[in-house]
Amino acid sequence: MSVVKINVLTVPEEMRAELEKRFAGRAGMVEAADGFEHFELLRPVDGTDRYLVYTRWRSDEDFTRWTESQAFQRGHAQAGGGGGEGQGHGHGHGHGGPAATGSEQWSFEVLQSAGPKE
Repeated sequence: MSVVKINVLTVPEEMRAELEKRFAGRAGMVEAADGFEHFELLRPVDGTDRYLVYTRWRSDEDFTRWTESQAFQRGHAQAGGGGGEGQGHGHGHGHGGPAATGSEQWSFEVLQSAGPKE
């Protein structure tokens, strides 16, 4: 059964373009991770300041392995423009400071899923 991890990032309006640029810089990093199934960056449109980073994984263990990997740490460092800076830098913490002013992680198990009928 797949699991969904949603990182909820509080991003002030003046930092939205920077956050989106940092995520664009990470393109392709997670896709090679074992157990990775899907990624989406969701931009708020209803007046909130919270972005959602949606990832789906084969298991919690696969997600944990990814977050502990060197690829994860490189991706977060590169997204912030400071290659090799290590964990804690990147989408939220590159050069120029954090783009997000807060974050939390939500976790879910996928019980039902549907797509378009073919």
